[in-house]
Amino acid sequence: MKPTRPARAPTVSTTLRTLRVRAGSGDRRRGQILVPGGAIPCALGAAGIVRAKREGDGGSPRGSFRLLGGAYRHDRLGLRPVTALKLRRTGPQDGWCDDPRDRRYNRPIRLPAPGVNHERMWRDDGLYDVVIDLDYNRGPIRPRRGSAIFLHVARPGFRPTEGCVALRLPDLLRLLRRVGPHTRLRIV
Repeated sequence: MKPTRPARAPTVSTTLRTLRVRAGSGDRRRGQILVPGGAIPCALGAAGIVRAKREGDGGSPRGSFRLLGGAYRHDRLGLRPVTALKLRRTGPQDGWCDDPRDRRYNRPIRLPAPGVNHERMWRDDGLYDVVIDLDYNRGPIRPRRGSAIFLHVARPGFRPTEGCVALRLPDLLRLLRRVGPHTRLRIV
């Protein structure tokens, strides 16, 4: 009897090179991600799309950004979302430094981090049940130019973000099936 090979994980084909985000007419805090065959509603920053992003300004930065991978809440989703992006499980110790005075600014950190302003990646409100890191202000990182700019789950009613792009969870999970490390998110 021949030994059997372990089954391979299903491959994911990346179909989208660019996701284009535009503000909606009449409300700069809401927008759409344009994809072939349609548009996906999304929430933007409270200040809409801004050209010169600053820490705490509530703006979603204009530009073209790579999808660097992300994280998901295994305890809520169960299975890893299907995507060609690298994803890891989030845990209660995961944070993101948004303190311009700290050398870890705009990078993941371990919690607790006393005396350092940060985002908790393990959230009770579900916004980061799936979170994709965009390469905004990542190389080189410039203090006070904005941090923690993500693609993540939207609040009910698409209430504004602090600068991220946010979608309903089912839309985000469907979109992840069609993106990969070569996909760019263009916020225009």
